[in-house]
Amino acid sequence: MSVLRIVIACFAISFICATAVVSAPYAAIVLDAKTGRVLHAENADTRLHPAGLTKLMSLYVTFDALETGMITLDEKVRISKKAEVEPPAKLGLRSGQRIKLRYLIRAAGVKGANDASTAIAEAVDGSESAFARRMNGYSKELGLTRSTWKNAHGLTEKGHLSTARDVATLFLAHYNDFPDYFNLFSRIRTHAGLREVANSSRRLLSNLRGTEGAKYGYTRAAGFNSAAIVSRGNKTIVVVVFGGRSTATLNKRVAQLTDKGFKELWSE
Repeated sequence: MSVLRIVIACFAISFICATAVVSAPYAAIVLDAKTGRVLHAENADTRLHPAGLTKLMSLYVTFDALETGMITLDEKVRISKKAEVEPPAKLGLRSGQRIKLRYLIRAAGVKGANDASTAIAEAVDGSESAFARRMNGYSKELGLTRSTWKNAHGLTEKGHLSTARDVATLFLAHYNDFPDYFNLFSRIRTHAGLREVANSSRRLLSNLRGTEGAKYGYTRAAGFNSAAIVSRGNKTIVVVVFGGRSTATLNKRVAQLTDKGFKELWSE
């Protein structure tokens, strides 16, 4: 075999291996929001990397802290070095800076900012590790039996895992328990104190009819993940997809499952 052929063969093998690493496991579930009945499920109980969907758990804890008076929206949070150096997506926080909690919530919920998520965790519990313990406590109360949270943002960490079913249950809990805050997940754009940020789910929110709220996540280990709550007529469903290959294919799959879910409900 010539040197050129050997080089080409090695390149092909490397490409195949790289592609295999990028391809994350697929899982999905569709729930009737009113009854909790499962309308579709595929690998729904497989423990996978939740990526940015983790912020649904972080924000659930934070909304409860607001409701119980542990913290206020106008509390000025001092930014730590740990928050500053979190990898993207990020708001661009700087160590020593002070910013109102309401802006951190917007950055985490709309843009999916990892630095804002860490800052929120430290504001509520003093450290991200303490906040993660609180996340796991709330998780058990909500019946998320196959989820383990290690951080507030969803960047890949060993043992930080959830399932499509657990995320669907969690997003539905947001919808039912914190209706005054749920509009956060429907904002196409919002001001986050330092600057305006765009929603990482803006294409889904703009194009999928009836979408009341959506959350997006991506890491190499997780693939492209999404959770959406969609209402049409007097029906509402929750759709969760893990392991999409791209934002476009993810959104297409969410739309397909949405249509499938409503078709089943309307056929009853």
